[in-house]
Amino acid sequence: MRFYPYKFACLLTFGCFVSVIWIKSIPSDEGSTVMPDLQILYKRLLVAEELGGKVSQDLSSILEQLKNFSKTGNDTYLYSVHNRTGFKETEKQPTGMQTFLQPNIYVFMPHLRHHPGSLVPNVVLGQGRRGVSMVLGIPTVKRDKQSYLVNTLSSLLFGLTASQCQDLLIIVFVAETNSDYVNGVAETIMKNFPNEVQSGLLEVISPSQYYYPNFTSLKETFGDSKERVKWRTKQNLDFSFLMLYAQDKGTFYVQLEDDVVAKSGYYDEMKAYAINEASKPWLYLEFSQLGFIGKMFRTRDLPMITEFFLMFHRDKPIDWLLDHILWVKVCNPEKDDKHCREQKALLKQRYKPSLFQHVGLHSSLPGKLQHLKDKDFGKQTLFKAHNNPPAEVSSTLKHYQTHSLKSAYEGRDFFWAITPLQGDYILFNFSHPLYASGYLFRSGNIETNGDKFFNTTVEVLPSSVLARHKLANPHYRESGNGFIIVGEFVNGLAEGKIEAALQPVSALRLVVHSDSDVWALLSEILIKI
Repeated sequence: MRFYPYKFACLLTFGCFVSVIWIKSIPSDEGSTVMPDLQILYKRLLVAEELGGKVSQDLSSILEQLKNFSKTGNDTYLYSVHNRTGFKETEKQPTGMQTFLQPNIYVFMPHLRHHPGSLVPNVVLGQGRRGVSMVLGIPTVKRDKQSYLVNTLSSLLFGLTASQCQDLLIIVFVAETNSDYVNGVAETIMKNFPNEVQSGLLEVISPSQYYYPNFTSLKETFGDSKERVKWRTKQNLDFSFLMLYAQDKGTFYVQLEDDVVAKSGYYDEMKAYAINEASKPWLYLEFSQLGFIGKMFRTRDLPMITEFFLMFHRDKPIDWLLDHILWVKVCNPEKDDKHCREQKALLKQRYKPSLFQHVGLHSSLPGKLQHLKDKDFGKQTLFKAHNNPPAEVSSTLKHYQTHSLKSAYEGRDFFWAITPLQGDYILFNFSHPLYASGYLFRSGNIETNGDKFFNTTVEVLPSSVLARHKLANPHYRESGNGFIIVGEFVNGLAEGKIEAALQPVSALRLVVHSDSDVWALLSEILIKI
């Protein structure tokens, strides 16, 4: 039964008023007793006034309690107001009106009610980039054995053009509440990818310490151990948090993991396929057949998807839940499984060959080895061939196995050298002086992106005496033996033009100026003529 506090207050007030009127209206029997009766009546009025004040105070207290009770029962928390982080804040319905409790994150995760800031992400690194075509989400956790995160990011960033970098956002979600660990991951990313962080291409976020519920009460289902149930439940919450954060950042959202490698050219292929399929009613596109890797969603669908995940986050793994969304949307219980499969196939489109491959051996679930491989991934393109001008090539660097400098220059392989030392060089001595308009040297490849050239310059040897006289010009930096420095490697890449004043050139070389901690690999060599 609904309790109406304001009607109750009116009744109490009316009762007090009637009592006072009744006291005033008592008639006197004899004129001789008028004065004593008036004195008695006056005393009664004083008592009534005192009692009325007390009743008024008690009534005010009761009304305040009833308001709080009504507020607690009727307030509905709507997950609907954007703030600067892209997450949602709570908004309350006015009290005093009957409303239904709306389905939202507070219903599925009631512990969040006790900590209003528990849904505000901690943005450790980021420039607030929005409006991109594609957002890549990568959840990462602390692993007992080996971390693959840096290699995964290197693979995703390898070979991206400047325009692609501006139209992309990569969000790393460190799904841990230990601030020391979170900051350690952020420092590692900042150290390895400073330009990408400063430009806003790379972001690092983490959850509030209050985001995760108490996992001890989870039920063991489907034959999974308690530890595995906790792992898969937390994974559901991790993916949901990341999706909610990314929902207003771009047009498409791609779910990845922290132990994958991407195929060269993945960005253009994914974007072109998504645009080509834009008119179809798909819920997601698949760029890998493994689990949840490489699933692309329209960001406008993320609120519905995450609400479904959160509703059943304790019950099943996330890839099962994704399939259940399809079943709920299109499957008719009165028809057979074949019809259901056909209808579900309309909501997911498969791209081949796969653009992402799982490489992690040690799972984020402690003690589990992960041998999953995508058979549709195919072979990686580990080098890019070019038709370079005739030249005699030589180097002080010792190549590994058959990955020689000659093979790389002729476009048959990549050059892979054992750890460079200060003073090491690579020399391209042209058969005859030529006009070289520019150059491009790319170190590392999509599988071994850490093997780059560091503190290494690009130098040319002008063939004309007139050009050599220009060495006195402070605009040019002389290296030695008549060579002039025209560029250097930055983040593994050296690319530039060679001015007309230095033409023609008879040789070009790369010179290492400090000892390296890693091997060096050249996956692309281009001398532009």
